[in-house]
Amino acid sequence: MRQGVICAAVLLLMTAAIPARAEVKIAYVDIQRALNECTAGKRARSNIRVEAERAQARLQREQSEAQGLKDELDKKGMLMPPDQRQNLEDELAKKMRTFQDDVKNERDELHQRDNEATAAIVRDLATVVRELGEKAGYTVVMEKGGLLWGIPSADITDQVIRSYDSMNVKAGTLAPDPRWTGSGPQAARAGGPAGAGGPAGAGDEEPSSSGSSVRKRSSISR
Repeated sequence: MRQGVICAAVLLLMTAAIPARAEVKIAYVDIQRALNECTAGKRARSNIRVEAERAQARLQREQSEAQGLKDELDKKGMLMPPDQRQNLEDELAKKMRTFQDDVKNERDELHQRDNEATAAIVRDLATVVRELGEKAGYTVVMEKGGLLWGIPSADITDQVIRSYDSMNVKAGTLAPDPRWTGSGPQAARAGGPAGAGGPAGAGDEEPSSSGSSVRKRSSISR
């Protein structure tokens, strides 16, 4: 709510500064929806989902191996010579540590790839928004997440998606510099699984023109 009030106040100040004779044209974009529905976003989400499934299969094999040692230790441990039992316990402890480390590493890697893919696409979308805004003569294009309310006809999300898809470019190539600061919604620098079902990362963020963080709310994992 606080962000919405600030956004509305900023918008009022901006429009008040425009000469009375100037035509004020305002639009807004749902960046999260654009991210989810554009071709690049669907492709990235699919790729990360495949990686997540592969990682899960590897981790399940490791877990099964560790569980097999534990079962053997539970069933036969008391009958084993002390040195043999100790070796088995050491091997089980080692496999459990490896498994736990691999779980964290896989999660962190997928998390990072999600953030990188999301940030690249959002930067592209911001470039498309800027170009469409300039071409259509909009005074300002805002991000929907920072609005209290807006008429449906001012929503240009579908137009942004169609324009981006028609370019058929590799994600991140429209605005390769993550420090880009155009007049539309801003992308954040990648911080961290999209298709893996984990949360979006809280990496470095750049504020949007609406005073909120686009990247903080956006993720291809949604």
